[in-house]
Amino acid sequence: MAADSAVTDLYPAGSIYRRMAMVHPALRAPWALTAAVMLSASACGSDDGGSGAGERDQLSGTISVDGSSTVAPLSMAAAQIFHERNPGVRVTVGASGTGGGFEKFCAGQIDISDASRPINDQEKAACERNGITFEAFQVANDGLSVVVSKDNNFVECLTVEQLRKIWEPGSKVDNWKQVDPKFPDLELKLFGAGADSGTFDYFTQAINGEEGKGRADYTASENDAVTVRGVSGARGGVGYLGLSYYEQNRDRLKVLKIDAGDGCLGPSRATVQDGTYKPLSRPLFIYPKGSSLERDEVKAFVEFYVVSHVDIARKAHLVPLNNQQEAELRENFENLKAKLD
Repeated sequence: MAADSAVTDLYPAGSIYRRMAMVHPALRAPWALTAAVMLSASACGSDDGGSGAGERDQLSGTISVDGSSTVAPLSMAAAQIFHERNPGVRVTVGASGTGGGFEKFCAGQIDISDASRPINDQEKAACERNGITFEAFQVANDGLSVVVSKDNNFVECLTVEQLRKIWEPGSKVDNWKQVDPKFPDLELKLFGAGADSGTFDYFTQAINGEEGKGRADYTASENDAVTVRGVSGARGGVGYLGLSYYEQNRDRLKVLKIDAGDGCLGPSRATVQDGTYKPLSRPLFIYPKGSSLERDEVKAFVEFYVVSHVDIARKAHLVPLNNQQEAELRENFENLKAKLD
């Protein structure tokens, strides 16, 4: 495919960016990365509250971002739009998973941690031990999508109880007939997020009732492209991944509706944004480090992220905030600005 060829030309072999670009067309444009997987971005304020153009031109430095592979396209999109304003600040975006990002963040190694779940108590304690203070901003929404092969013609909807039966700790369910006697006698092949992923944490909490607790005998990866390939290649395959990854692979995957007790409902931008897609709608966050926000270029980048969150979410194929979430985001950032001034 021409698109795949373009990706291999843009991204180094084995890089997380190549793997994400295979399922995120928004990351295939030439702006995205150099051969050294580095983003050059301008540090600028917003049109409705940022610093003036002359001041923006004087900003310089490097901003390091790492964490969730789901949120990474948001940060990469933010860096691209930022770049169109005024080059001057270099932004590096990694995707080591939410847990991996918080580990680096609480060790003081990065400026901003991307996260597809809130920071947990253990991570907060690690930050506190190292004197790391932080702010938290919800910047978009996502809906975890349960997907099967296009060749699967026998299931359209699963209940939360059926999902728990498949994915709970110690589950030995390995055939679709064990999920529902009406389903065919067909081997069940499971694919999903790895343990360092916020996607894994959120899915296990929502379905099994306890974060990080689930069966271990499945193909696990922080790279959603592995789930796309695995599920699409097996009639009995089932997996879970972010809504944006499904949308970019709808020609290869079939998304299931979920019944949480109020009837079957599928993930969409509307059902994720209004919270009716239960229990797999989730918030997406950035966590800027307190000491980093004292640097003009980091404060400007975060302000740009906040003000431009709708455009950034759409460019990254994620779901923008609803009105209440947006109001909370702006209030939180105004409080931060007052604290920094």
